[in-house]
Amino acid sequence: MIPELKKNTEAKMHKSVDAFKADLAKVRTGRAHTGILDHVTVDYYGAQTPLNQIAKVTLLDARTIGVAPFEKKMGQAIENAIRDANLGLNPAAAGETIRVPMPALTEERRKELAKVVHKEAETARVAVRNVRRESLQALKEALKDHKISENEERKAHDDVQKATDQHVAEIDKLLAQKEAELMAV
Repeated sequence: MIPELKKNTEAKMHKSVDAFKADLAKVRTGRAHTGILDHVTVDYYGAQTPLNQIAKVTLLDARTIGVAPFEKKMGQAIENAIRDANLGLNPAAAGETIRVPMPALTEERRKELAKVVHKEAETARVAVRNVRRESLQALKEALKDHKISENEERKAHDDVQKATDQHVAEIDKLLAQKEAELMAV
């Protein structure tokens, strides 16, 4: 029972950290990267389709993303979808390729993005702590039902706390890296 609980707790905490990593990828720095457009969907013959399924997304240079539609007539729809995604990007058609230049970040915008990253980190920490709370509650239930001894419950409690501390530290490390990346000019 206890090994299964620990395994599930670790897995859930790891998922919380992975979700935080995915959220960090969406917060853009001054450099271009194709992950920024991952959540953009395009109206493709009446169905909302992810951009990477109807176009090839590449880096043209450090500050420009290139989007090459698989169908030539989808260019305008892709441009509109990128513009409407509220990413602060202004795509421009250049022949069959759509160029998406990344605007330079101002100091004010960098601080704003740092606040967003801090909020995302706190959300991730809360998610990890909620997993800890659920696990400790399950341990108390098992102790109350006499499925485990007090010593087993105490040891499992310490293991769950160690896992929590480890995952929160990982979140803090990722936060520091992203913050440094944001503040670098």
